[in-house]
Formats: sequence, structure tokens, C-alpha cells
Amino acid sequence: MSAVETDRNVEIWKIKKLIKSLERARGNGTSMISLIIPPKDQIARVAKMLADEYGTASNIKSRVNRLSVLSAITSAQQKLKLYTRVPENGLVVYCGTIITDEGKEKRVSIDFAPFKPINTSLYLCDNKFHTEALTELLESDSKFGFIVMDGNGTLFGTVAGNTREIMHKLSVELPKKHGRGGQSALRFARLREEKRHNYVRKVAELAVQFYITNDKVNVTGLVLAGSADFKTELGQSDMFDQRLQAKIIKVVDVSYGGENGFNQAIELSAESLSNVKFVQEKKLIQHYFDEIAMDTGKICYGVEETLRGLDMGAVETLIVWENLDVTRYQFKDSEGEEVIKHLTKDQEKDREEFKDKNTGAEMELVSSMPLLEWLAEKYKEFGANLEFITNRSSEGAQFVKGFGGIGGLLRYKVDITQMILNEDDDDFWE
Repeated sequence: MSAVETDRNVEIWKIKKLIKSLERARGNGTSMISLIIPPKDQIARVAKMLADEYGTASNIKSRVNRLSVLSAITSAQQKLKLYTRVPENGLVVYCGTIITDEGKEKRVSIDFAPFKPINTSLYLCDNKFHTEALTELLESDSKFGFIVMDGNGTLFGTVAGNTREIMHKLSVELPKKHGRGGQSALRFARLREEKRHNYVRKVAELAVQFYITNDKVNVTGLVLAGSADFKTELGQSDMFDQRLQAKIIKVVDVSYGGENGFNQAIELSAESLSNVKFVQEKKLIQHYFDEIAMDTGKICYGVEETLRGLDMGAVETLIVWENLDVTRYQFKDSEGEEVIKHLTKDQEKDREEFKDKNTGAEMELVSSMPLLEWLAEKYKEFGANLEFITNRSSEGAQFVKGFGGIGGLLRYKVDITQMILNEDDDDFWE
């Protein structure tokens, strides 16, 4: 898996986490602003709209509500001042005063450019943040290539979520099947076949140009569509790149060519596209289970084993459940030595975990953060690829229950369990 895809997975996980925390947040009155600016919009237009809103909000009768709404609008205006123009994927701003679990008020101000274009324009004041557009962004995070090919020409396009893009259109004039006066039918048929062959070759060359960058396929899957037999011919042709052939997820019949055919192809292949991520996840975990069944010794599981494997640089693919609930604590013991502990919610209730083994006194807490966040920041330093999985498939649920939701595929065979046991024995003898 490429580094770009891994980075994208981390981006998606961060947005999922953000959506969860934003959905939980509640405020007093209508003091929570959700602002989404699509790409190619003008910052000046949005700034003017906020200034008009500020004037309108000054007339709110309730003093508390008025002040909190004006404060949220001011925060949003301050965030917009950080940008001279809208980023290429759009801009998302959330500002407002939320009520914490302890009943205290807390001001929140978040702005970020999403990892792919967000084609929604939104401005809402409410007692909660509106995250529907962000959720849509995650629904189909993968990019799919479409080749719509018929006797009049070919269209190359991509679809990512609710964004579709036409990359290139190629027109062609092919001779029809009738004979010409004064020409032999065989010769004419041969010329026709030759032109069709050249057309298929040209399309295959352009497909490589658009869907392969730096020797890597830049789309998750490829859909071939068309009204005649060209699409099948292209898919089975030796001229069509093997890497792209492996990515074909569906071949669909459409009634038209060009843009109308593109729209029809998207509708007809919608189900296949939504299953791709699910299938990829199942394949990955199945590969993990196969390594266990064949007893290759090239897997690790559980927090301690996996982190030891990462330290050694042995982990090639790190597999983590996206809702892993483990916290990484960094302590200092009585001798000033650093102690790292990874505790689940149940383990945190046991105060013994926070005490120094030698003195029995509580250790000094240096820092604490969710292990998932720490891994998302550090995985590159260990030379590993990071894969987030869900527990929606049967394989995923088995991985979460049986292996604690964290594990890895190793580059080479190494008995990490034995190494940890040996270290524990050394402590015992000392």
C-alpha cells in the first residue's frame, strides 16, 4: 500500500474522531456556528455574509444568547482572516460555546481544509454542530476511475464521494460495416479492423497516462462502460496495462456515450463501489489469519507485542481498530526513570498501575494521550504502513475480540513473545 493511501487513512480517522466529538457537543441557545465554504468560493463573500449576520444578531433580545452568538460570529471572522483564499478542497469552520460534562462553558474554534473537495455550502447557527457534510465526505473516500467507450469516442473520468471529474474526452471516426463501390470487401474489412485496433490501443495508452502515476495505480477501482463491444475488447486486450486490468471492478452496459453515459455508469456501478473498502478490509484481515494458520511467525498481536515489533522495525503493516480504547501514559518513577504504560479503561480503575513498584508511592504523570493518536503521529518513524479497520465485517469483529484490536504483519519471522518473556525472567533473577 502506498504512503499516500496510508496518510489518507490517517486523515479519514482524524475526521471520524472529530465528527464524534463535535456530534456530542451541545451549547446554550443558537450560539454554535457551522460554516462550510466550497472550493472556488470567495472569502470576501463569506466575510460580508458574516458581517451582515453580526448586524442581525445584535437585535437578539436575550442578553446571554446575544453575547454568545456575537462571540461565535467574531471567532468565525477571525478564522477567515487567516486565509487569503479558499483552499483547493474547501474550508470547514466550527465556532461556538459548548457546555462540558462538568456543566462549565468552553469556547471551541476549529478550522481545517478537508482531505478531498467538499461540494457543500453551509452556514447554520444552532445549539449543536452540523457534521452531515463531513460524514458524507467519509462515505466513499476512495477514488474510482471510469472509462466510457463507444464507437464515437471515449471519456475518462474519476468519481470520489459526491465529486465527479471529467479528465479527458477523445473523439473518433471509425468506418462502418458497409462495403464501398470499387473496393474489395475483404480489403475494406481489414482497414476497418485496423482502425478499431488502433483506437483500442490509443485508449489503453491514455488509460495508463491518467490512472497510473509514479508506477502506481492512483484509483481504488476501475469501471469500464460503453454501448458496444469496445469495453470488453479493451478489458481483455493485451495492450491494456496489467496493473489496470487487476483493478477492474465492474463492466457495465450503458445506452449512451460521453457525459450521459458517465452519469449512467456511476448509477449502475454504485453498489460495487460501496463494497470495495469493505472487501479490502476483509482481504487484509484474512491475510493476517492465513499467516497464523500457516504458522509463519510473521505476525504480532496485542499492544505490548506490536509496539515491541515497531521498535525493532519489523512491522510492515500495522492493523488497528479505529475505536481502540487504550491510553498511553508516560510517568517518572522515584529514581527519575521514564515509565511507559498502556492502559484500558478497566485497568485505569486500578490505582496500583499508577504506583512505583519499588517504593509504592504514586508516580509523577508526565503526559497521557490515546494510543491511536500516538500511533497516527509516529507510525512513519517505524517504517510501517497504518491500516484502520472496523468491526463491521465478521473478520473485523473476530480481530477486535480475539486479538485486542491491534496487531501487525511482520517483514520477517521473529518471536517477540519469547523476547518479552526472557526480559521478564532477567528482572526476576535480578
